[in-house]
Amino acid sequence: MRSLLPALLALLPLASCTSMNSHHAAAEPARDLHSFGEPARVRVRHVSLDLELDFARRCAAGSVRLDLERTDRSAPLVLDSESLEILGVVGSAGGTRAHRLAGRDPALGSRLEIELAPGDTSVTIRYRTTAGAQAMQWLEPEQTSGGRRPFLFTQGQSILTRSWIPLQDSPGVRVTYEATVRAPQGLVAVMSAEQLGRDERGAWRFRMSEPIPPYLIALACGDLEFRELSARTGVWAEPGIVEGARDELVDTENMVQQAEALFGAYRWGRYDLVILPPSFPFGGMENPRLTFATPTILAGDRSLVGLVAHELAHSWSGNLVTNATWRDFWLNEGFTVYFEQRIMERVFGAERSAMEKVLARRDLELELAELAPWQQVLHCDLAGHHPDDGFSAVPYEKGALFLRRIEQLVGRDEFDRFLRAWFDGHAFESVTTEEFLVSLDRDLLARHPDAAGQLDLQAWLYAPGLPADAPRTESTLLAAVDREVGRWSLSTPASELDTRGWVTQQWLRFLDTLPDELRVTQLAELDRTFRFTQSGNSEILCAWLVICAHNRYGAADKATAEFLLRVGRRKFLKPIYAELAKTPEGLRRAKEIYALARPRYHAVATRTLDELLQWGHAR
Repeated sequence: MRSLLPALLALLPLASCTSMNSHHAAAEPARDLHSFGEPARVRVRHVSLDLELDFARRCAAGSVRLDLERTDRSAPLVLDSESLEILGVVGSAGGTRAHRLAGRDPALGSRLEIELAPGDTSVTIRYRTTAGAQAMQWLEPEQTSGGRRPFLFTQGQSILTRSWIPLQDSPGVRVTYEATVRAPQGLVAVMSAEQLGRDERGAWRFRMSEPIPPYLIALACGDLEFRELSARTGVWAEPGIVEGARDELVDTENMVQQAEALFGAYRWGRYDLVILPPSFPFGGMENPRLTFATPTILAGDRSLVGLVAHELAHSWSGNLVTNATWRDFWLNEGFTVYFEQRIMERVFGAERSAMEKVLARRDLELELAELAPWQQVLHCDLAGHHPDDGFSAVPYEKGALFLRRIEQLVGRDEFDRFLRAWFDGHAFESVTTEEFLVSLDRDLLARHPDAAGQLDLQAWLYAPGLPADAPRTESTLLAAVDREVGRWSLSTPASELDTRGWVTQQWLRFLDTLPDELRVTQLAELDRTFRFTQSGNSEILCAWLVICAHNRYGAADKATAEFLLRVGRRKFLKPIYAELAKTPEGLRRAKEIYALARPRYHAVATRTLDELLQWGHAR
């Protein structure tokens, strides 16, 4: 058939175009609007960290050596830096190097420019972090599960790694790294790298031999113990929860094997997890070799381990093949959600996967109703925006629906072959949407002209909302839930509803399909029967507390405050605070709680909530 390539490329802005002579685009990276770095001239290839963690002063101090590839021998090294105190720079050819730190941009931090001598193959920067290091969250003992020792973790995505390491903080600039970390006695340090043990001085040592984007350089340090799950998987957690975490995550090795059966060998050696304190702002973070995870996934019944499947899937989509810029974020998350769904289907069955797909689509549709049109676009234009402004259900769920639509059109076996070739052909590279479209046309659609004719790329990639052909999933188990909600709405007592054997996804459907407006007596009946306010399942409790806030159910006020003070996961915080903020009385209460809770939250969460609650404005 006639190639679709010219039409596909016409969809893309000229600014995003890179050379298509080879899929190895690392030598000519896509322009990253969210980095000051100039890797086409001087590129960082390897990072060597040597840091001491000072919990009393809440800072990390030491040095970083950056090994360089110099395409333009006359060019300086340009790095990203956010709130770092630069103490000095030495070149590999000997002697100090002049450096200039520009004024701070509110979103991007500061441009750090270092003059290079002709013989420099690396520079070593002495520095220390400051209170402005948004990637680093220092926790007091009482903010941890055990309450005995302090804790530190970093969260670099999207552009926060520059606040604890001066480097080219762009997903298009992949680096290998090694690290030496000195921590107080009694604390264990872990990183997104091979754990090399301790040196003769007691410092923790690490090595990542495969090139990764800087946002995946991650560190955690605290009162941690390890439990093995299999020969290549395990979990780190605080002593009081490590046994429960091991029991909850027992299916991890099976997930790895099922993922390998789908899309090829796992290429990172080990797959471990670390369960962080509750203030961690995400469900999980896919740091290679060591997924960072929230304790809110420990439901006691393995019903929330879909998050593990998601973070594991990132070992292919996101870590192995990475978005080159944050505009291409859907290449990370849309692929990962699709892959997660396939893993869950193989491990837990088609019906479990179907339930999660139905719930995810419902969440997407609700969020689309609140987003600006530009935020509803899969390949969104982030010029003038912080990368986090594009983080929503759109790159995740709309991206996954796009891939499922392609699967519908060409068949699962054919699409699997294409995806495996995509991961193999772009392993350890950062790619653009343009490169994906070229590969899609050349390696798949060109062989399926009927499918190509039915796939509206303009609607999927560049239009707001969901295309009319977005796949829908049916679930018999959720249909049964809907029937019980209907019975309750017709005055059947809650105690007579058939809820035997319901899992988390069914309870979430139940809460989601309740009428918007409920009387206090109705809420009290549901609470007496199902004990929602006392639920230890964070997903169920969050959904219930949103309903309570909307309907002003005072009996849940204490639980709401306790939950917001205990949990730092943005997914849970945002809907509860948003619901409270809809009334003057609720907004006042939200701000009272937030004033106490805000110091416990990570910067990723406070950035969202400050805007939502107009924090810092006259109160």
